[in-house]
This record gives sequence, structure tokens and C-alpha cells, in this order.
Amino acid sequence: MEQKILRHIIDNYRTSFSQDLVITNQKAVGGGCISTSIKLETNHGNFFLKWNANTPADLFTREAESLQALGEADQSDLLIPKVVLAHEAGQLPGYLLMDYLTPGHAPSEDEKLGMGLARLHRKTNKAFGFSHNNYCGATEQDNRWNSDWIAFFGSQRILYLVEKISQHRALASRERNTYEKLVARLPELIPADTTPSLIHGDLWSGNYLYTSQGPALIDPAAYYADREMELSMMTMFGGFSQTCWSAYQNEFPLNPGWEERIELYQLYHVLNHYYLFGGFYGSQALSLAQRFL
Repeated sequence: MEQKILRHIIDNYRTSFSQDLVITNQKAVGGGCISTSIKLETNHGNFFLKWNANTPADLFTREAESLQALGEADQSDLLIPKVVLAHEAGQLPGYLLMDYLTPGHAPSEDEKLGMGLARLHRKTNKAFGFSHNNYCGATEQDNRWNSDWIAFFGSQRILYLVEKISQHRALASRERNTYEKLVARLPELIPADTTPSLIHGDLWSGNYLYTSQGPALIDPAAYYADREMELSMMTMFGGFSQTCWSAYQNEFPLNPGWEERIELYQLYHVLNHYYLFGGFYGSQALSLAQRFL
């Protein structure tokens, strides 16, 4: 299968760029906990390739759109890998070919990451959502445009996942009622006048890296949201230094009450983990929802 994918890449590269691509070396690389990942050395530089036969057909084409959106927010100064080719699954698995980012680190990288994220979040839009649905992990996100953040978060994030969980796993009526009551309370918990900010959408410690050219973001599920949604994922598993947080606050100070609200926004990601992995995430999500009732 790998050789078929490489042949397909060579053919597509010739079609897309009117140049021949010669692969001189290939090497498996880490970081692909879901997909197979390799470094390709070629006559046109080094590329990073990942593919997967067991994901939604359009997962990588949707990821490519997220990368493009983040890359266009050039005021962030964060490095976003440039997409070379994105292929939707069919007879072959879906794949994504990008520029290869050379690992590296410098003492100021934590500060640059925090400042870069703050500047990314200054890229705004008139509505919440994105041009297409995309995937947080393997879960499709409902990104239809919505001018009301509270309605977007309640309906297109929380209740959307509750419905998917109900179809995939057992969900007692009392649990569903808890989430519905929480959504009804959202106008009391979330400011209505928030601004749609471009976010990475799945920013945990495994989705940023330090390169020889500076901090980079990878594997996005981008959309326009209250920027506190981004921070909720960042705080779930740690991995972001105090230097990073301080740099963010200095560049783009957060509104009062953000610490409590990001716990509410974490509910979306905990529900998604329950949908994908089951286990204790179900009780964790329910406990988190009950905290705000």
C-alpha cells in the first residue's frame, strides 16, 4: 500500500506542479499516533507524509483547509506547514503531504508560542463556524455559520455531541436532561458579546512543536469561536509553560472570569473523548456539566 501511495503522490505532483518528483529516501517518523507518518527526501526538498485507511474519507482534505486558514493568519508569526497535496480516500487511503518541519528549540520558544497564539486569535470573522465541517480527532464538527456564540456552542457543540453519543453509546435520559438543562443556562454563564476568533481547535501539547524556524502548529481542526475555547483544550492535559501563558496574557489579555468559563468549554472536549473512547470520560463529562447547574 505504501508504494501505491507514493506512486500516486508522484503522479499527482507532476499533474499539479508540472514537475517530476523524485523520492531519494524515506524514513518513518514519530508523532503519528493515529496515522502512518514518514519523512520523504526528494529533489524538491523534504516533505512530511501521513496517511490512514481507517478515517473519514475527507479527513485530510478538511485538515488541509484548516492549515491554509491558519497559514493565512500571518500576523501570528507561528509556523504552519504548507500543504503540498491532500487526497481524499477512495481506492487509496486518504493522505496529506506537507513541507517537513525540522525540529529545533530555543529558550524563547515558549514566549513566542504564547504571543503567536494571542496574535492568531486576533484574526476575527463576522460569524462563528468555518467554511466546511471538519474533524476534531475523528469526530465531525458542525461548523455551519452562526452569528450567536451561545447558540453555536450549545447546539453545534454540546447537544450535537450528546446526540452522536446517544446513537453510539448508551446515554440515560437523566444524563441527556442534564446536558439540555446546562445548554438552557448558557446565557447566564457565557457573555453574549464575544468576538469570533480563529482558533486551532484541537490544541493540546501534541499538536504544537518547536522547529528550527520557531514554534509551529500542526493537526488543526480550525474554526471561528470564542478564543476561550482554545484555552480550554490547552489546560485539559497541560504541556504549556507559565512563560507561554504570560506571553499570551501580555499580548492579548483575557476577560475576567475566563478561568471558570474554560472549564465549561472543556465539556465539549470531554464529551468528544467519551464519544471516541468511552470509559470514565462519560462520568467526567456528566460531573463537569452538573457543576454549572
